[in-house]
Amino acid sequence: MSKLKTKSGAKKRFKVTATGKVLAAGSGKRHGMIKRTPKQIRQKRGTSALAEPDARIVKRSYLPYDR
Repeated sequence: MSKLKTKSGAKKRFKVTATGKVLAAGSGKRHGMIKRTPKQIRQKRGTSALAEPDARIVKRSYLPYDR
């Protein structure tokens, strides 16, 4: 069987840790910051771990070799 390709969009958006957790940036930080409170902007900084059902989908469908 041939090799599976990793989705190029997923390469840029997700990172798999050594323990198998999937990290992703928080949503809602691209534009419109004037509408957000300073507390919201602070809390959306950095990355956070995805929930287990979502992480399973990302690893199975988009990042086949990062398990």
